[in-house]
Order: sequence, then structure tokens, then C-alpha cells
Amino acid sequence: MTRLRVTVPASTANLGPGFDALGLALGWYDVVTVQTAAAGLTIEVEGAGAGEVPTDDGHLLFRALRAAMEEAGEPVPGLVIRCANTIPHSRGLGSSAAAVVAGVAAGCTLAGRPLDERALDLAARFEGHADNAAASLLGGLVVAWRDGTEGPFRAARLEPHEALRPVVLVPATESATAVTRGLLPERVPLSDAVFALGRAALAVTALTTRPDLLLPATDDRLHQPHRAAAWPATMALVTELRSAGVPAAVSGAGPSVLALTRAGTLPGSVDVSGFAAHPVAVDQAGVRVVCE
Repeated sequence: MTRLRVTVPASTANLGPGFDALGLALGWYDVVTVQTAAAGLTIEVEGAGAGEVPTDDGHLLFRALRAAMEEAGEPVPGLVIRCANTIPHSRGLGSSAAAVVAGVAAGCTLAGRPLDERALDLAARFEGHADNAAASLLGGLVVAWRDGTEGPFRAARLEPHEALRPVVLVPATESATAVTRGLLPERVPLSDAVFALGRAALAVTALTTRPDLLLPATDDRLHQPHRAAAWPATMALVTELRSAGVPAAVSGAGPSVLALTRAGTLPGSVDVSGFAAHPVAVDQAGVRVVCE
């Protein structure tokens, strides 16, 4: 029998202008135990998603685990999987990417494979893009891309500035990435594209070496304005935070808000009614697998 303990961090993507490219791992974790068995599949879920996600072979984590083992040419053994989830679902905090990364990490470990670029590509293919998956896999700040339209997903890990103290503001309402992505236009004005390029480049600088530039660096014209109709309270809070001098952006596809503070606190003048504020650390390690 083999027993693995997998700890995987949440993530926040886009970080303002870095649409589908920038991701940051957060110190907010799901913990999964995977134990081999003689036969069969048992999946238990507690915490976020309990009673809502499948507990059979349709579970996202198991599907990713199976894909990793099959890609390595190894048979999938009987398994007992227990998920203790704390990352909120459908809030723009990478819960599905965390499940996929946990599954890929467990599958690679059982198959004797390293968590390398192939593992990242496999995880990102489940998501369709690599920003959240790369952050949960690698930790820290990531820049993600794809080699062509059909090539492998790639990512580079960067060291985030030590002064970053994120505060995540989570509403009770949920959102679906597929829905909010459908609000995006196929074409944008050249001026908006140029603006996004400059701010995305500035965001990398601000997040790694110049946190004093985070307010202008997190400004966005590429996706947030087009998604505003889906979560008006979210955009209102982003606007209020930024007006108070706090670098803020929509977390992923929303509806959570990411505030990139340097003290882990928000101005008392900002009305956060309807949102639960969670000061979190930046996760530096990414997914961790321990054989117990």
C-alpha cells in the first residue's frame, strides 16, 4: 500500500492586465490523501464542494490522476481518495486548477514521474490555459504561455517581492469562467491592446522588484470592463479600493477581488459589505507531495 498526502495552494490569475498569462500562488490550501487499494475507487470530500462535486470516476482530481498515470504507461490501481477542501469553489481562486494539479502530482508520484514541464502541460490542458495551474504547481509568481495554438503549455516561475501581503475578498455569490469568458469580445481596439501590453510588462516589474508601482501596474482594459456586467459589486469594490490607493483587481474570472497590499490590511474607509476579507500569504512552494 502507498499513501500520499498532497497539499496544493489556491491561485489568483490575471492580476489585472495579465490575462491568461500571470498567476500568483496563495497560501490557502486543499489537502488530499491518496491511498492505493486492492481494487475499486472511493472518493470522500469534506469542506468546499462537499455534496456538490462527483465522488466517482468523474471527479476532476481523479480524472487528472488517471491521465497522468496513463500518459506514463502505468495502470491505475484501486484508490481511496480523501479531499479536505478549503479553497472556495467558483470564486476565481483556482479551485479547479488546484484539483487538477493535485491529481497530476499524485498520478506522477505513483507512476514514478517527475513534476516537470510535461506535468504542467497535462494540468494546463485540463484548464485550457496555464496561469492558475502553473501557480498551483510551481508556487510564487508565474508567467504562462503556449507554444502556438496546439503546442505545449509552458510557464516560468518568478520570485514575488517579499513585501506583497495579498488580501482576498470573497463574496457569497459564485461565478463560472465559461460564462464570464463568453462576455469577452473577439477584437479590442489597438489602444486597449497597447495599454494591456505595457501594463502587463509593468506588472511583472512591480510584482518582483517595484511594489511601489503596483497601482498603475494592475490597471486593466482588456477583460475586466467587459465582464463588469456579470459582477457589478465586484467591480464596484475594485474601483473603490483603487480610488483609496490600494492595488486591486478581479481575481481570475471573479467574483472575488484581489488586493495587493503591503501590510495585509485595508483602509477602514472602504466598504467591503458582502465580501469576506481573507489576508493570505504568497505561497512559495507550490504543490507538495509527501509519502506517508
